[in-house]
Amino acid sequence: MDFRRNSVEEAKNRSNALILLPDMPKPGLKANKNISTSKVEMADSMKGSSESKNICELRFGSYCLWRQEHRERMKDHTVKKMKDLLYVARAYYPSIAKLSVLDKLSHELKQNIQDFERVLSETTADKDLPPQIEKKLDKMESTVARAKSHPVDCNNVDKKFRQLVDLTEDEANFHMKQSAFLYQLTVQTMPKSLHCLSLRLTVEYFRSPPPDMELLLADKFQNPDLHHFVIFSNNILASSAVINSTVMNSKETSSQVFHVLTDRQNYFAMKLWFFQNKYKDATVRVLDIEGLKLDEHEKLSQVHQLLPEEFRVSFRSVDKLSRVWVQTEYFSLFSQSHYLLPDIFPTLRKVMILDDDIIVQKDLSALWSLDMGEKVIGAVMVCTVRLVQLQNYLGENNFDEQSCAWMSGLNIVDLGRWRKLDLTKSFERLVLKLTPGGGISEAAAVPATLLTFQGLVYDLDDNWVLSGLGYNYGLDPEIVKKAAVLHFNGNMKPWLELGIPKYKGFWRNFLNPENTFLSNCNANQ
Repeated sequence: MDFRRNSVEEAKNRSNALILLPDMPKPGLKANKNISTSKVEMADSMKGSSESKNICELRFGSYCLWRQEHRERMKDHTVKKMKDLLYVARAYYPSIAKLSVLDKLSHELKQNIQDFERVLSETTADKDLPPQIEKKLDKMESTVARAKSHPVDCNNVDKKFRQLVDLTEDEANFHMKQSAFLYQLTVQTMPKSLHCLSLRLTVEYFRSPPPDMELLLADKFQNPDLHHFVIFSNNILASSAVINSTVMNSKETSSQVFHVLTDRQNYFAMKLWFFQNKYKDATVRVLDIEGLKLDEHEKLSQVHQLLPEEFRVSFRSVDKLSRVWVQTEYFSLFSQSHYLLPDIFPTLRKVMILDDDIIVQKDLSALWSLDMGEKVIGAVMVCTVRLVQLQNYLGENNFDEQSCAWMSGLNIVDLGRWRKLDLTKSFERLVLKLTPGGGISEAAAVPATLLTFQGLVYDLDDNWVLSGLGYNYGLDPEIVKKAAVLHFNGNMKPWLELGIPKYKGFWRNFLNPENTFLSNCNANQ
């Protein structure tokens, strides 16, 4: 299992741990929660026709899935044929040039090589090739065939071929890394249209400030008898789609209160957006998490890691024909900011946390009456990954062998029990223990989160959330339509150009195409 941070650094192929978990259970079976723990081991070999695909997916994750899905029809067949001929001609030329009796052939070979080099330096596609290129191809093929027919020193040809192979492999590897890096950069960068939307809304906010509803609605914001939803987001459209999809599929919305926690950069834009747009009878509150004064957790409140942490996990499995295949999944966990919730909402007993990359398709009200017993959070658990299998990578060996990994996205949280167990303090102590030199470390936050909630996670039914819409092209459309919550975990978020087209519609359904700001910024495409 390859477990690594989903960031731009991923594409640079730096020295991240490479771990494989063999024999992943069939997806979709509930029995996978009882899978026996296998020994975590290093990848030894990848055999069969899928070898290069497996290695690519291990190194670059969903980039390889995206590349395969968007592979274009070959538009340079003749160009590739010319390159192949040039490749062979260059390999034979040094040996032919050494034989004085083959001066004429040597001259022809050199001339053909120069002609091909000149043509290929000016074109990359067949449509750009000059007229009469077929005659040049026939001439080169004839010259190469004659060169092959003469006895030459095989060692020299072999040496030249090896040199050319090395150069070609280096070039291919460079382009693969460059392409993967650009892909990763694209998925980590805010689209221009969303950046425009935030800027225009911010300018409009200061031009015509909306009335401050904080004092007027203070009682509602603090009323523990209402249904309180929490969204961490710096994306206006994403958080709006989450709220809109939730209220549109709810039977009763007057008791719903949404708290959107954002950064200072997007705070004013968010304030104006949610003031101008109404979501049935639900109430929306926007908070600047950077402006909150939480003295008790000073270090933690200074981190401002707003969005959930997302990681790539790759599984190795062997089918009945002993073929090795690799499947990549993306897992998301609470960020450091989530641990401030009991202090941000001191009067609330229970909240529901919604990630900004989900879409709600069914009423979630049943979750509010869920009896979680002594558990603190309700989450979809993924027992294809046991926490004990991550201990070598995470640098921690206190994981229970039966504890499973769990996902953020849709989580019901008992804040009362969280406060009683003082889990925020527990998390801070674990982070300090796992961080050399003290302080708050992102690397230490992952094992600290898993340890903090170990044994305190209530397993939500798999039917509540369908994950994988941000990387898995193969989900059944009927299952997608029937799912209660769609989770676009992975790199290919629905608001990105790289988003998977057949899933984007489920997200766009909850945008208002007639909104003036969206139209002016071309953000509703």
